[in-house]
Amino acid sequence: MSKLLPKKGRLLVAEPSILNDNSFNRAIVLLTEHTDNNSVGFILNKPLEYCIKDLLPEIDCDFIIYQGGPVEQDNLYFVHRIPQLLDNSIEVANGVFWGGDFKQLKDLLNNGLLDESDIRFFLGYSGWDKDQLEDELSGNSWFVTENNFENIFSNDEESLWKNKLLEKGGNYKLWANAPNDFNLN
Repeated sequence: MSKLLPKKGRLLVAEPSILNDNSFNRAIVLLTEHTDNNSVGFILNKPLEYCIKDLLPEIDCDFIIYQGGPVEQDNLYFVHRIPQLLDNSIEVANGVFWGGDFKQLKDLLNNGLLDESDIRFFLGYSGWDKDQLEDELSGNSWFVTENNFENIFSNDEESLWKNKLLEKGGNYKLWANAPNDFNLN
């Protein structure tokens, strides 16, 4: 079976070999952009300990914020599946969209018109310069897989990485069930 190449809308799955990388240990990254010059994505399974209203008190919403990646961690980003409600959304793939009109989003959140399965917020993003991602892929830091989830935002972030390893099969099944902290083994 040939390896999938990175492409907007696909997922990067951290290889078990990068267990010592705090940012990307057991990470699943949704690629929202992939060109010859750069790649951008957001880590889907690293929730932080605060919510929207903790960062933006003018928004009365307790949706959890996720660590999007190590780049620009002072900026808030969002990926969603409600383009009909947010002007200027950019389609990533398969009904997943990036960004959009923040004033509209603020109104939707303050009026309780969105569900957490509609949207995910991120502090920072994951980014790679020209050839950097390809180098990491050839160095076995990641493997690429399709985003075959009906709704990526309704998945349990605790099992997301494990399920992608089980889906890949082979030796990955052993890593899928390994403890987070090997000292506990």
